[in-house]
Amino acid sequence: MPETDGRIKDHDITASSQWYETTGPQYARLNREEGDGAWCPAGLLQPSDTQYLQVDLGQLTFLTVVGTQGRYARNSGKEFARMYRLNYSHDGQLWRSWKNRLGNKTMEANDNAYVSVIKDLHPPIISRYIRLIPVTKMPTTVCMRLELYGCPWHDGLTSYSSPEGQLMMPPGYPIASLNDSTYDGAHERRKLSGGLGQLTDGVTGQDDFLVTRQYHVWPGYDYVGWRNGSLGSGYVEMEFVFDKQRNFTSMKVHSNNMFYRGVKIFSSVSCSFKPRLIANWETEPVEFRTVLDDRNPSARYVTVPLGRRNAKALRCRFHFADVWMMFSEISFQSGRRGSREISTAKAWFTSFLQLLNTSPSVTTPSTKDQPDDGNTPILIGCLVTIILLLVVIIFLILWCQYVCKVLEKAPRRILEEEVTVRLSSSSDTIILQTPPVPPRVSQMDHPYERVFLLDPQYQDPAGLRNKLPELSRSAETSACGGGYAEPDVTQCTPHQCFQSSVPHYAETDIVSLQGVTGSNMYAVPALTVDSLTRKDISVAEFPRHRLLFREKLGEGQFGEVHLCEAEGLPEFLGEGAPLPDRDGRPVLVAVKQLRADATNNARNDFLKEIKIMSRLNDPNIIQLLCVCVSSDPLCMVTEYMDNGDLNMFLSQREMESTLTHANNIPAVSLSDLLHMSVQISSGMRYLASLNFVHRDLATRNCLLDRRLTIKIADFGMSRNLYSSDYYRIQGRAVLPIRWMAWESILLGKFTTASDVWAFGVTLWEIFTLCKEQPYSLLSDEQVIENTGEFFRNQGRQIFLYAPLLCPPSLFELMMRCWDRDIADRPTFEGLYQALRPHVVQ
Repeated sequence: MPETDGRIKDHDITASSQWYETTGPQYARLNREEGDGAWCPAGLLQPSDTQYLQVDLGQLTFLTVVGTQGRYARNSGKEFARMYRLNYSHDGQLWRSWKNRLGNKTMEANDNAYVSVIKDLHPPIISRYIRLIPVTKMPTTVCMRLELYGCPWHDGLTSYSSPEGQLMMPPGYPIASLNDSTYDGAHERRKLSGGLGQLTDGVTGQDDFLVTRQYHVWPGYDYVGWRNGSLGSGYVEMEFVFDKQRNFTSMKVHSNNMFYRGVKIFSSVSCSFKPRLIANWETEPVEFRTVLDDRNPSARYVTVPLGRRNAKALRCRFHFADVWMMFSEISFQSGRRGSREISTAKAWFTSFLQLLNTSPSVTTPSTKDQPDDGNTPILIGCLVTIILLLVVIIFLILWCQYVCKVLEKAPRRILEEEVTVRLSSSSDTIILQTPPVPPRVSQMDHPYERVFLLDPQYQDPAGLRNKLPELSRSAETSACGGGYAEPDVTQCTPHQCFQSSVPHYAETDIVSLQGVTGSNMYAVPALTVDSLTRKDISVAEFPRHRLLFREKLGEGQFGEVHLCEAEGLPEFLGEGAPLPDRDGRPVLVAVKQLRADATNNARNDFLKEIKIMSRLNDPNIIQLLCVCVSSDPLCMVTEYMDNGDLNMFLSQREMESTLTHANNIPAVSLSDLLHMSVQISSGMRYLASLNFVHRDLATRNCLLDRRLTIKIADFGMSRNLYSSDYYRIQGRAVLPIRWMAWESILLGKFTTASDVWAFGVTLWEIFTLCKEQPYSLLSDEQVIENTGEFFRNQGRQIFLYAPLLCPPSLFELMMRCWDRDIADRPTFEGLYQALRPHVVQ
């Protein structure tokens, strides 16, 4: 909601004081030079002063970014503020002070009079009124300009109340503080009331509640949690207050489910309603019982239907299913107009019908009593006009109700709107754009899209050419810049390629890696499905009624990936089937299924993927077991491993030591890590021998069984769990940029050599036990900019650090994988031969 676009009117911007009329609050818009160029509070600002610039946003707003400038005034004034604080209010009466996740209230502002400074708000602010308060350490003259960025807060939630979160002290694990650390309301007698906090900050917790999405915070930070029995009851009671009466359809609660540590989603919930704050709670609550899951420890959203009840406040009691219950986010889906408006409109309509039916007998006089004065036709015409208007109004109300129902099936608006923030190169003004949402967009776990300040030089290829002035495009670009499937670059040397083609952020060159089901699609040379028949598929048709769906792993635009049990699969496949010993347990498989609304192109891509998968047969590659293609929907059935993906497996473990044995902490040894590395190199060696390019190699795409056998898979991209590992280019292509070689990002070139680069990053993940993202201290934009430094090769590129657990010789091997020159990187055969001697046979 930027100040510069005029949506906020002058009368909505006020201040505690001003020097002159020409330095009033109406002149505090970023990058504007009207008046004397900025808002300036009267007199010298003292360290003890509380001068403020106040903005009325007109409605509750979800604010994520603040921009500030000083006063330049065409070089006639040079005042600015070095620091400021933010206060905010829902109603303009009760004011709260913003503080970051570490408790700091002061934000750094400007160090000169003109350059704008953009600051992300962590946590974001939900409010209608904002006050910016300049801060100084010594008396000085201050002038400021301001811009705010966010979107309307459609949830309407103004406060929630709950018991305070508690400490969890599990033996052998770090102490987890599960308090609501950003709560801005009252905190009395171990009860939180009248405010908002972490349950509405848009950040969902991870599967392991000890792993946080924020840096420099304590374990358990992302969750608010309570211990069963500590509250004197078997439930946690929470109250929610809204800005106005709403028609509630559902509540979504993001809950942890790490059952092997005594944490589960709630067993049931009971919600009562208040139509008004001064009313009593209604006697008939809505009750909902969840389906408990003791097999999948993933955190998840639990959707609670609320039966379209009208209320301004809710009281929900969440009942424990185990020792602990933990929430990281709660949201509500509702409509502002309930059935009462329709009933009122219908009453009006009925009244006018009655009036129309009775009016002739009332207004039409008898010829014996009174002559016809001609007013009756006019009255009837007016009534007919009013009735037609009422019909239109009722139609519009019903249409709004229908639209609301459709929207309520999707995540809340903050979830479904993808906000792209761009930084203008000429004025540093951020522009918010909401691109159209394509059909069947995958739902993300994050309650709002991360807001990035994108350097336009990496959005616009021409911009990057300006950033690399020593290069120019020539007609030879096509000779070196393409090729998604070539195993090696043989047409020209890397230096020749660089001289003949201009590297750029290859948005126009990079095709989406996602297949129709949201999973990665291998790149293979010259594979078509024009003549694909049943005989091209080397696996058998499996009876689809034997597939029992257990969990949705992910989805794409035209398909989904499900975890299923396959009844009788070992007998169906016969001896020699690539299935682990099940010990009488059901066989778990991953099933990719095409949706009924898939386009012909999507259907062809799906069949192409079947043909590709049917050609793969290696002990370290996930294998296609069978298909269901005799009827719709088309399905392919692949292996799935007991221990899930390698990223989750390693992130929940520590290195083997006496302490881990004594405390029964899950552990792995250095030998285990080397064994995993050899297996991945072996599987990639097999793909490279077929000229297949994976394009998304990472620990999230490596599955393993109980015996630590690794199989490289392809559907990590479709899983919401790893959505933060992928960078979205203006709502379209989704790229794992932290694992991608520089030529893949700048040139759109994916080869076996770029897979080698990703293999080096995967080794780094393994030997850090997947405790953090690659380049965790860099933003996505800085990662992209770092690829430009790899291209220039002037010694300024940033490499991943050496993991503590990694032998020096192995880190040297990683560094060779990240060589700037493609030809100097090792092959997968060479990597396999280098790693194999380190594994104890």
